[in-house]
Amino acid sequence: MKKSHLYGSGFSAGLVCLLSLAAPLPGAENWPAWRGPRGDGTSTEKGFPTQWSGTQNVVWKKPLPGEGHSSPILWGERIFLTTALKETQERVLLCLDRKSGAIRWRQVVLQSPLEAKNNENSYASATPACDGERVYVTFQDREEAVAAAYDLEGRRQWLVRPGQFKSQWGFSHTPLLFEDKVIFSCYSKGENFVAALNQADGRTAWKTPCANGSQSYSPPLIREMDGRAQVIVPGNQAVTSFDPRTGKVWWFVDGLASDAVIAPVYNAQADLVLACTSWPAKVLLAIKPDGQGNVTQTKVAWKSPDGAPYVPSPLAVGDWFFTSSFNGRSAYCFEAASGKVLWKEPMGLHHASPVAADGLLYFLNDDGVTHVVRAGPKYELVSRNELGEKTYASMALSGGQIFLRSFSHLYCIGHPDR
Repeated sequence: MKKSHLYGSGFSAGLVCLLSLAAPLPGAENWPAWRGPRGDGTSTEKGFPTQWSGTQNVVWKKPLPGEGHSSPILWGERIFLTTALKETQERVLLCLDRKSGAIRWRQVVLQSPLEAKNNENSYASATPACDGERVYVTFQDREEAVAAAYDLEGRRQWLVRPGQFKSQWGFSHTPLLFEDKVIFSCYSKGENFVAALNQADGRTAWKTPCANGSQSYSPPLIREMDGRAQVIVPGNQAVTSFDPRTGKVWWFVDGLASDAVIAPVYNAQADLVLACTSWPAKVLLAIKPDGQGNVTQTKVAWKSPDGAPYVPSPLAVGDWFFTSSFNGRSAYCFEAASGKVLWKEPMGLHHASPVAADGLLYFLNDDGVTHVVRAGPKYELVSRNELGEKTYASMALSGGQIFLRSFSHLYCIGHPDR
């Protein structure tokens, strides 16, 4: 089985172990794409630090060229992330050394006029993905979406333009991997579609046009649920499940707000997918993923405007869902099965999505403050950590270390005795 078959195909314990073989530390998971090896912000490892600052428990801190809000990913001894150099109008893929933070190589993916965007977006917001053989990135070039692949030494393998893209808020359409395909949603006011590209050559394997074009940025959730692989994407006034092998629509919930930003998560205990609309109305929806066709009236278990996030994606841990909301700038804990709010605590404004490991939740806010909270039905703050820099990117977890991108630096946070 190719390594590229592992991500997005059920995530059994055996597959997670295989996915981690290239990692440099015993038992360490790679963090190969947006929200990690399961696409939901969770790590199976233990022993991550719970206390740090801009200097305490910092293994290394390195300045980054350019600007960007994409999150770091890790494969073995390599860290990948994207950035944009405004002066030269270059969109760049960086490879850094995990041990030192030094830049191993940098490649210009494209040089193009800077697109219109929201002030909270960047010209390098889509997080890369890696399968151990290639690194995949996406950007906007004028009114086209661009996808490209590089080998681990920085040599370009292909670059394609799978469709038109138009939005005054900019581009942030993150690629994800399933079997031998690169999958990304490209919802926009121009062409509006979800597509799968062949990892080997970038050719379009399937491309499904979508109605009700919107300016949505939700990365898909790719999981096996109800005995079938599903790609679940909010946006276009709906939440839609696609077959990742064919692009066929499995089911959808419609009649929703037009735009969405968060990535959905799945709670296996409750057998519910949590999705969210972002604009103009922010509403959480818990959906049972075993339907067919229009399931608006039959498979929505609960809805809630309370705790609905705008940008950060939720977490599913144990019997609970956790969110960091826009209204009230608070974190919420929900009973997954019922939607009952179990606790709500102020934590500031968040763009970064929270992550979880070893029964702990890490909420990183825009001011660089991380609240470490014990996962459970009662609020228990473990620590509050101030980095001293602004942050929008989400954390990556691997080998007992936290990789955190601020507006100007990349940090490796870990225990000094390791």
